[in-house]
Amino acid sequence: MQYLRHVTPMRGFMALVILAIAAACGPTSAAPLGGKVTVLGTWEGAERATFLEMVAPFQRQTGIEVVYTTTKDLSGNLWKGVATGKLPDVAGLPGPGAMREFAQAGALIDLNDAIDVARYKSETAPAFIQLGTVDDRLVGVFIKSTVKGLIWFNPNMYTLSAPETWDELLRSAAVSSRGGTKPWCLGLESGEASGWPATDWIEDILLRQSGAAAYDDWVAGRLSWTSEPIRRAFETFGQIIANDALFGGVEGALATSYGDAGAPLFSTPPGCLFLHQGSFMPSFFRGNSGARVGEYDFFPFPTMASDAKRSLIAAGDLMGMFNDTPQSRALMAYLVSAEAQSILVSKGGALSPNVHVTDYPDDISSREAELLRTAEIVRFDASDMMSDALNEAFWQATIRFVRDPSRLDEILATLDRTQSRPDGSNPAGSSIVDGTGPADGPTDEP
Repeated sequence: MQYLRHVTPMRGFMALVILAIAAACGPTSAAPLGGKVTVLGTWEGAERATFLEMVAPFQRQTGIEVVYTTTKDLSGNLWKGVATGKLPDVAGLPGPGAMREFAQAGALIDLNDAIDVARYKSETAPAFIQLGTVDDRLVGVFIKSTVKGLIWFNPNMYTLSAPETWDELLRSAAVSSRGGTKPWCLGLESGEASGWPATDWIEDILLRQSGAAAYDDWVAGRLSWTSEPIRRAFETFGQIIANDALFGGVEGALATSYGDAGAPLFSTPPGCLFLHQGSFMPSFFRGNSGARVGEYDFFPFPTMASDAKRSLIAAGDLMGMFNDTPQSRALMAYLVSAEAQSILVSKGGALSPNVHVTDYPDDISSREAELLRTAEIVRFDASDMMSDALNEAFWQATIRFVRDPSRLDEILATLDRTQSRPDGSNPAGSSIVDGTGPADGPTDEP
């Protein structure tokens, strides 16, 4: 096993410039530096536009050009770069599980020597710091946090109260669906990552149906995929993907991009009542569908067990540094700063891991942040905690299940075999974001 690459020492004036940038957690105190920094990520459309707007002040104040490239195969491109030595300076990371694998391959820079880590830790929710750490080395920083499992709807079309239980949700869907309007919209297409929206469904159902202990055992590899809790979660998801419940049917869901999946909420008549997705969806509603504030709203994923607490799944966008340059150091320090994070959340559809960022632009973002503050049980997205091999197998398994639910036994057995292989193990550690309630996790601000 290789060790993490440590940053190289710097001398003279350039070192002073970078230290000034890092100390400020932003570029405002530093003299113009110039040069460029290459960034690889999965953001496209509205998310890409938001990122570019986020780094615009950094470029103006430092003279550093941020060259951003979008890919739909982030993991594949990064591993190819590890093999060839041709890596971007900074890149998004597929999740904490994949981050650990890149760190263990010696590809990620130890950020303890690259940015003002003490300041980062003082400004960041503790759970996100833990999830970005491997062997006491900070190798990934979260620049965006997300609430998963929200049920989006058009309040002009769905006018009943928010259901509190799963059974109430199904009844509300049945009562409100009329004409050609189906209960659910779903978009599973996402390039090489196609299927991930369905894994979010499985995770939300499992947490609420079988509880946090079963969820943690699953993430840690102690619960087999063929076990009753996992099987039951898949079977419950099967209610959503029935052709009579799904706008466009199965083939429509498979062919529709996750970012476009909400468009039928706003058509006349509406194609569906509900869309299950994360807190980032408003940017797609506005950018892809032209929906305005007031035309979309959400309620939390309902409870599924009689003793269920207020449970929540959170996730976030990780970034790591693959090449140690003055420009990449400066960018990493800036991205986690309150200055950059405030620009990010001002666009809506994103929450900040920086606890000093509290001024959200609208009621929806504020309510999403409140969910993180008040949830009694919070867990991190399970598939993001898995190894690359198991995560990709999970994506593919959900696609196969959507195509043919009758093959569930075979699908789950295949996942068990993947998990049992060395490259399919799950070494990423705990899935806990907030283990017991608001007192122990990211509760001040998300």
